[in-house]
Amino acid sequence: MKSIAILLLLCGALTQAHEIGTSRVSAILKNKTYDIEVVTDAAALAEKLETVAGRDPGSITDAARLQIVLTAFDTDFRRRVKIMFDGIEVRPEITYSAAPAVDRNSAPAATIHLTGKIPADARRFSWSYAWTFATYALTVQNGGAPVTEWLEGGQGSAPVSLSSPQVSAPQAAPESRMTTISRYLQLGFTHIVPSGLDHMLFVVGIYLLSRRARDVLWQVSAFTVAHSITLGLSMYGLVAIAPRIVEPMIAISIAYVAIENIFLSELKAWRVALVFAFGLLHGLGFAGALKELTLPRAEFMTALVAFNMGVEAGQLAVIAAAFLLFGWQCSHQSWYRRRIVVPASSMIACMAVYWTVERLIL
Repeated sequence: MKSIAILLLLCGALTQAHEIGTSRVSAILKNKTYDIEVVTDAAALAEKLETVAGRDPGSITDAARLQIVLTAFDTDFRRRVKIMFDGIEVRPEITYSAAPAVDRNSAPAATIHLTGKIPADARRFSWSYAWTFATYALTVQNGGAPVTEWLEGGQGSAPVSLSSPQVSAPQAAPESRMTTISRYLQLGFTHIVPSGLDHMLFVVGIYLLSRRARDVLWQVSAFTVAHSITLGLSMYGLVAIAPRIVEPMIAISIAYVAIENIFLSELKAWRVALVFAFGLLHGLGFAGALKELTLPRAEFMTALVAFNMGVEAGQLAVIAAAFLLFGWQCSHQSWYRRRIVVPASSMIACMAVYWTVERLIL
């Protein structure tokens, strides 16, 4: 029981520490001036700014109040943003704005503009942004077609030449297929571990039903096939369901599986069918996250398959963790169901019911 609580708390803590696809940066270098736009989660950024400044972070969702907070912490914001020409940092003019969430399941968005003049005789531009812990895209337009580079939070960009349009250093060249595979494998994995607490708890719920590996395999296979179908269909624009419908339904699926574990002790055929149906919902959720990442057109299918494989690896990691924490040593015990399965499923069900209400109301 203690192991289960530790696992759930750890998952929750890690989820709060990681973001994926919530930030994007675009830079326009034109007429000896630069205009850089940062779009990110306004509430998350405000919380980080308050924490760094030594203040207790508040839970603010109102766009007008968020804009006031962002503007008030301008000095702190500048400390983790670097705009450099020929390796020399410049000080931009910065404006902050926050817009309300576009739907019930999205967050208020902050749009930050950093503008100024390019120093005379400057030859190269580079950028660094350390207010995100996730991978984000930097798109630079310098008189020609935009060039996009993927960066980790705090990582400096490759220098971009200002002497001729869109001539950049070798590091900013189009990614190879292996680089694309590696990147989207990682993004798929981190969408589950640690970012997808709801998906993790669904997989744990699948694992808890039965001690037999065959039963787990049947359910995981049904779930995998189902979410792969809707992920692909959604990414190709053939299926589209609003997040305000999908997200509450995902929470309901988690609650159902967990509650069923309390009353069911062996795998039934209809359980596999239900897991397949729930997998279709989760696939739509995966697609929503993947769309925010903007798949490369030249390697669309490669990136899509790699992301899905990363998701599968994340699910297997969750199952392996559950097995090592309480399945390996406890599943053969007579008290396993009474002390592990029922309490853990009850906790998962309570959390899922809370998510359902939250996603329906907010």
